[in-house]
Amino acid sequence: MADEREDESGEGSAQPDPRARLMHEVAAQMDVIESEFGDDFQIGRVITIVEVVEPNGNVGMRVRSAQLPWVTIGMLHIALKSVESQLDT
Repeated sequence: MADEREDESGEGSAQPDPRARLMHEVAAQMDVIESEFGDDFQIGRVITIVEVVEPNGNVGMRVRSAQLPWVTIGMLHIALKSVESQLDT
């Protein structure tokens, strides 16, 4: 399809409902958290970063966090270091 996008795995990711895509991503993240930390944990602060693609091809970015801006910046810095360490392996 012309409007079908590819995700990192190379598979098409066209979704009729954008909410379904976002809910799927959150559920997948929760599965990984549960497999890594077991059943005895709490979720602390959360940041969501979402690429939003409009039908006309325009791409935007939506970042949402419910903490003070400097806490968000610190968390993003830690996330950057985590991704950079994955590149080293």
